[in-house]
Amino acid sequence: MAASNRPLFRKILVANRGEIAVRVIRAAHELGIATVAVFSEVDRKSLHVRYADEAIDLGPPEPSRSYLDQGKILEAAKAVGADAIHPGYGFLSENEDFAAACRAASVVFIGPSPEVIAGMGDKIRARATMKAAGVPIVPGQDGIQRETLLASAKAVGYPLMLKASAGGGGKGIRAVREESELVSAFERAQGEAMTAFGDGTVYLERLIERPHHIEIQIFGDRHGNYVHLFERECSVQRRHQKIIEESPSPFMTEALRASMGKAAVDAARAMKYEGAGTVEFLVDDRRNFYFLEVNTRLQVEHPVTEMVTGIDLVREQIRVAAGLPLSFRQSDLAQKGHAIEARICAEDPDQGFVPSIGFIRDLALPGGPGIRLDSALATGLEVSLYYDSLLAKLIAWGRDREEAMVRLRQALAEFKIADLKSNIAYLGRVLRNSEFVSGVYDTGLLTRMPTPNPDESLLHAAAVAAVLAHHGHDRATLAPSAGQSAATSDPWKLDGRRRGLRGGA
Repeated sequence: MAASNRPLFRKILVANRGEIAVRVIRAAHELGIATVAVFSEVDRKSLHVRYADEAIDLGPPEPSRSYLDQGKILEAAKAVGADAIHPGYGFLSENEDFAAACRAASVVFIGPSPEVIAGMGDKIRARATMKAAGVPIVPGQDGIQRETLLASAKAVGYPLMLKASAGGGGKGIRAVREESELVSAFERAQGEAMTAFGDGTVYLERLIERPHHIEIQIFGDRHGNYVHLFERECSVQRRHQKIIEESPSPFMTEALRASMGKAAVDAARAMKYEGAGTVEFLVDDRRNFYFLEVNTRLQVEHPVTEMVTGIDLVREQIRVAAGLPLSFRQSDLAQKGHAIEARICAEDPDQGFVPSIGFIRDLALPGGPGIRLDSALATGLEVSLYYDSLLAKLIAWGRDREEAMVRLRQALAEFKIADLKSNIAYLGRVLRNSEFVSGVYDTGLLTRMPTPNPDESLLHAAAVAAVLAHHGHDRATLAPSAGQSAATSDPWKLDGRRRGLRGGA
């Protein structure tokens, strides 16, 4: 695309925390754009606050009273004169009301339009949009009611999946293999969806046995340019949550890549999509692919695409949101080498993946050729139950898949987090699993790996954590080390200003 001298934003407020906030701040600074961090009380000394030019205190640690408080975020943007907001992922990143509120406040939301977010957030509407665009969808029936449940299931055929229309993160999903399981599964899926999303609408899909979960990165701009940046293999999942992703997919063929890429671009064009997004597909063992959903935001696993294409997706998000055309054409893009990402989480795999809490007293961070670490880890980090358990993302690039695997295994072996349980060793076991090593694996990989029997008392703690998460609490916070006052001089502190914003706190 032709270059442009049009100026970018003057100041971007990053409405997030942790490693993704650090990632966005770095990209903005490379573009010469000032940044504003927001933080809750427990994140006062976090890296994203240290790295930003300015920072605003949102008050209490509860997400509903800080990072999810739309009024506070917009008030903060107004207070510092920010002309754009980057939501990262999670929190407000896929909230159409917030995107609309930004528009009303004349602040650019760095992401797709509120109409696109709303349309793709409703899975039933998304299926209809994709079907109209010619994108293959899983056979199913939408808008299921209790009185038509049996007939609808019979029409779809067993085995099948019950899915929440407003769903995400594996919630409101139930597999049903025979009619006797249907009613109870429907009631559980509906109840879980109502609790998690405030919407109990569910639909039916034919169950794709032992599928691959493959997603295509898309990008669009307001000038009508749409491209895909190839695929990510996301089949290493625990309870529908991805933990290892790679690109290229070892399951992919050139013909399948071309077909899926075209379908994803067709989807982007049908949505008039602006910015970075992901079209997710299920692929069966015969390489038939079916639309799953669209993530209208940057993905956690975006670094594997960056590593194999050389494109900075966050930088491109900012450019496109400022009204510039894409800086590349489809013909400019190619996959080079292989990248694998592992998500480092504060959890104990040997005890049923119960959440880990406590202070990080010391760290040994990995490095070496082809290694990238996206994190906000620092000594003194206290991991609690307020935010998500993700601590870092470790990515390895190699000239081929074998080299990438070797480098990632070595990097995991070097990665040490003192005084906190993590899934680092477990990830190493996955990378040595014969199915993964061969590249012949599917979404059931982890269910076929043996795990120790968990301690019942720790499982109870995990259940408590899950309840807290449903009420807007996630799991990782930064706080001063024991005995350290929040007012203690911070040697990392930049020259940026610190402001308070505690209205209603």
